[in-house]
Amino acid sequence: MRQGPEIWIRGPVAGPEPLPPPAAADALPATGAPPAPDMPPAPGAPLPPAQAPAPVQAPAAAHAPGFSWIGAHGGAGVSTLAGVYGGRDCGQSWPGPGDPPSVLLVARTHAAGLTAAGRAVEEFRLGRAPAGVRLDAVVLVADAPGRLPRPLAQRVRLLESAVDVHRVPWVPAWRLDGTQDAPPRGTESLVSRVRRAH
Repeated sequence: MRQGPEIWIRGPVAGPEPLPPPAAADALPATGAPPAPDMPPAPGAPLPPAQAPAPVQAPAAAHAPGFSWIGAHGGAGVSTLAGVYGGRDCGQSWPGPGDPPSVLLVARTHAAGLTAAGRAVEEFRLGRAPAGVRLDAVVLVADAPGRLPRPLAQRVRLLESAVDVHRVPWVPAWRLDGTQDAPPRGTESLVSRVRRAH
């Protein structure tokens, strides 16, 4: 038994166990012919042409028009915004196959929401989003009525310096039933962005 550098975390580390010798039944015959049809080939042996799997081709990506709404954190308002503005509600997950690859990232304007939005924007900036998925804008949903406190407003300006940001005001009706027939006033830029994508 050897001791790894992380001994203080998880204890001694066992070395790799030696592989058992191949069984005689798994070996190819001396003639080099493949085994009988009812016997599987030995591990690591090339498959005969009749048994070789066909190459897998990736299906052509079919993307739905519009946007995928993704929450930077739980309770961001993704379902409500998708219901009001249209688009795909992806919750807190990346868009799947067939979902629109253009993402509207949603966060609340409280400190935890702005922190989560900043982290998610950084993930996109570092290229950690799935291939083809792109951040179109951040949508900040008011977490309370009234103006933002100065420290939070400064964090919003920092986000605005990195990506397009749309603001959605406090909507009291959304607290009662979560639905509204028309987008709230003050979100015209978001409405036109969503319409252009459809």
